[in-house]
Amino acid sequence: MTHETVPLYGGQLSRRVTIRDLRTAKERGERWPMLTSYDMYTAEIFDAAGIPVLLVGDSAGNNVYAHPDTVPVTVEELVPLARAVVRSTSRALVVSDLPFGSYQLGPEQALATSIRVMKETGVQAVKLEGGLPVVESVRRIVEAGIPVMAHVGFTPQSVNALGGYRVQGRGPEADKLIESALALEEAGAFAVVLEMVVAEVAAEVTKRLSIPTIGIGAGPDVDAQVLVWQDMAGLRGGRMPRFVKQYGDLRGALVDATKAFADDVVSGGFPAEEQTYH
Repeated sequence: MTHETVPLYGGQLSRRVTIRDLRTAKERGERWPMLTSYDMYTAEIFDAAGIPVLLVGDSAGNNVYAHPDTVPVTVEELVPLARAVVRSTSRALVVSDLPFGSYQLGPEQALATSIRVMKETGVQAVKLEGGLPVVESVRRIVEAGIPVMAHVGFTPQSVNALGGYRVQGRGPEADKLIESALALEEAGAFAVVLEMVVAEVAAEVTKRLSIPTIGIGAGPDVDAQVLVWQDMAGLRGGRMPRFVKQYGDLRGALVDATKAFADDVVSGGFPAEEQTYH
């Protein structure tokens, strides 16, 4: 197969996926999956499964560090996670979030944080949230040679200002969301995440952009879909957002394995002869 015709998902590549590959996939109408990853084992598994893009998200806040949301996460907390994901993969394009507070002061801070993340982790791109207010930051980072994934719609770092988890793009918000996405593309973003966006608006954004759109709660008419892996695999408990579909029951499997281990210890069944040295 030529460079241009290798499928992003499951294609046989002897190199990492690039932002050029993502652009080419959009041109040929190929949809692709993206997942979060924060550790060695999931990174190895997702890479072997052919997931073309992995996000070391600030969603680690409420999926690794037990915070109620993403706001408290720091660069210092994300760097070792991103480093582990990069070390454990050979094919996926790895993207790291810029946490809240690490780029809001403006383009200079955004560039400095991006340089640090790239140098200390080895990721291939960074992601930041926001529309028109971050356009100049995106432009500055891209001009420095760092690929940027943008993120509009519901932006979790702004959960307090947005008044909670609210669907975006309804009514007069639609035009502003589209304007923001177009401005971010013009500034050099190689892709844009659309989170909790009205499906019709997400479809319009996808149609008008030449860069890939990545949906999470943005309907079917986008170029790619992303989920937090603990949601996708059924590890997380409690109520799920409407946009989540669970493809496994890892929580149930771990509960069963834990109980089986504990019962074996209590009954004396573990360790048995085959687990014993003489």
